[in-house]
Amino acid sequence: MDTLIERCAGLDVHKDSVTACVRLPAAGGGREQVLATFATTTADLLALRDWLGALGVTVVGMEATGVYWKPVYYVLEERVQCWLLNARHLHNVPGKKTDTLDAVWICQLVEHGLVRPSFVPPPAIRELRNLTRYRKAQIEERTREAQRLDKVLQDAGVKLSSVASHLLGVSGRAMLQALVEGTRDPATLAELARGTLRKKLPALREALHGRFSRHHALLVGAILTKLDFLDEVISDLSAEIEQVIAPFAAEVALLDTIPGVDRRTAEAIVAEIGVDMSRFGSAARLASWSGFCPGNNESAGRRGPGTTRKGSKWLRTHVVEAAKAASRTKQTYLAAQYARLRPRRGTGRATVAVGHSILVAAFYILDRHQPYRDLGPDYFRRRHSREHHARRLARQLQALGYRVTLEEAA
Repeated sequence: MDTLIERCAGLDVHKDSVTACVRLPAAGGGREQVLATFATTTADLLALRDWLGALGVTVVGMEATGVYWKPVYYVLEERVQCWLLNARHLHNVPGKKTDTLDAVWICQLVEHGLVRPSFVPPPAIRELRNLTRYRKAQIEERTREAQRLDKVLQDAGVKLSSVASHLLGVSGRAMLQALVEGTRDPATLAELARGTLRKKLPALREALHGRFSRHHALLVGAILTKLDFLDEVISDLSAEIEQVIAPFAAEVALLDTIPGVDRRTAEAIVAEIGVDMSRFGSAARLASWSGFCPGNNESAGRRGPGTTRKGSKWLRTHVVEAAKAASRTKQTYLAAQYARLRPRRGTGRATVAVGHSILVAAFYILDRHQPYRDLGPDYFRRRHSREHHARRLARQLQALGYRVTLEEAA
């Protein structure tokens, strides 16, 4: 095979060690191979960087192994071009599985151009990504704590969530705090209701009559304390994200114009895919990388089920949430697309299709720096001629057993 990269290296990365293989031109012709092993401390990684520089290496390939590749990548990217490689593309020949042979195999694949590097965002986007992902994790943890709170109340026979639409609203928090402090009288607890909830005082008295004991008070108090802590953490993270994302405020505002995409989702999309769409090249490649397009599964002329590939779970979570929100909007193209696909393809496939449309729109919005332009809820009807639409409806009526005669109205 042709040698596409003259001086390259392959790294087999582990938690405590890195095995490196460098392939370069030999003095008498052919190829020469140099092997070495380094620790993963910062001092040893700097030594690895200097060693690669002394050998004239221009491209370094490494497998995406958990999070262990990150310190290696971040140190080496300052001097050489780093390729982060998908582990599914690096399967070695069976029976040849050692750290040294893995490094040699990675180096040979890079040398002959048989692998493609994965997308690694620049440092500014990486910092934003860490913040948005941790905030999302804390939001999910807060949701789990709220669910645990309702389970404890159900165990105590307190049906507050059946009457109050927001268990952790102002009225709900006041009642829960009173329960923790020792108040058990349902009438007294119901009088803590505020606003429109006071219209449900008789139902509240019934719902608050339970078997709330001391150990329930301990659990509810601990959960409320943790919820307050999580609220503070989420608020601090959001404030920090506001500062970090300031250079990309224009892109966030443009993404916010997509139906179903709020500001928090727009921040997460920027953190996951960045703002430079030239890294992907096309909207189709972005959808493929993110796992929002069907896979290819064809053999002997027969197509099998084209399930979507695995992509970033963080991006998928945000885009699916945006797709579900877009499906509930009124008079939009995305809602019409969802309503058209759901009856015959199911909820899951329809949601993924709408998510694909959102990602494609995000690509062109960030690439062209233009706001979202909705195609309209009647797009699928307008894309065909009026006569085509009439013939299709007539065929449907004929299939039901009717005789149809089309006559132009005056």
